[in-house]
Amino acid sequence: MPDASLPGVHHVTALCGDAQENLDFYVGVLGLRRVKTTVNFDDPTTHHLYYGDAAGRPGSTLTFFPWPQATSGRGGAGMVHTVAFAVPRGSLAGWHDRLTAHGVEPKEKTYFDEPCLHFSGPSGLPLALVATAPAEDARPWTDGPVPANRAIQGIHAPVLPVFSDDRTLELFTDVFGWARAGTDGDRVRLRGPGTGVGTTVDLLVRDRHPSGRMGRGTVHHIAFRAPDDQAQRAWQSILREHGLQVTDVKDRHYFRSVYFRDPDRTSGLLFEIATNGPGVHVDEDDAELGRSLVLPEHLESRRAELERVLPRLTTP
Repeated sequence: MPDASLPGVHHVTALCGDAQENLDFYVGVLGLRRVKTTVNFDDPTTHHLYYGDAAGRPGSTLTFFPWPQATSGRGGAGMVHTVAFAVPRGSLAGWHDRLTAHGVEPKEKTYFDEPCLHFSGPSGLPLALVATAPAEDARPWTDGPVPANRAIQGIHAPVLPVFSDDRTLELFTDVFGWARAGTDGDRVRLRGPGTGVGTTVDLLVRDRHPSGRMGRGTVHHIAFRAPDDQAQRAWQSILREHGLQVTDVKDRHYFRSVYFRDPDRTSGLLFEIATNGPGVHVDEDDAELGRSLVLPEHLESRRAELERVLPRLTTP
């Protein structure tokens, strides 16, 4: 077992359609902060948009690759079922009114004694707002359209579909060092050893799940956070010792990443382990986060070309 744990979720990355529509919804409706406007490093003609809390911290971040020409995806096996956010207790009535006013039809549900609203984003991504106790380290973005008493605190228990005969639960408990925190029907809640936002995951355990299809409105991968590069390398070695095929380290500028997917140990979901740093402030001051296109050094020579290709974005 590595010296450092995987304390919680780092980020979730999904696919969407129109970039401006995506920005209007996640900033203008949900009130998240746009903390980074950059490009997909593997396909720099595509934006990579980051949304999160006031500081864009790991555990609060949902990111998107806009693929306007892609077909709609279909949720199912091998991809995150629902991206859930924590909101303050007592705020769901206000959120229901706000979502309804913007043409969104939320459904009220309760899991693990936590009331929540389930709805879909503009490209069909399943989302949830979960009313829960505030995290000690919560730093919601309050300079947007959502008041502080309703603002999103961070990621809360994203739902991962897994198969009952797979070893995904064992991966979390026996390898990651996460603990079972409860069961609600076919959901198993797992809690990481960290504190604050982004420290829970719900496994949706069933004998069968519908087959998924990647496209607009689906999740590409879920990332878990490692404190630093040393811890990440240790996890890379440990996972390989458990027979998992783990990629080499990839530099994502704001963090370093390794990826792995296994039909048995991850139920086919693409997992990432990402370092906490250097973080979104490495190339922008806090006041400037997300306002303009930021490129890594190796793509600066293509700035003029990329700015011609990429759509112009206007903050709502």
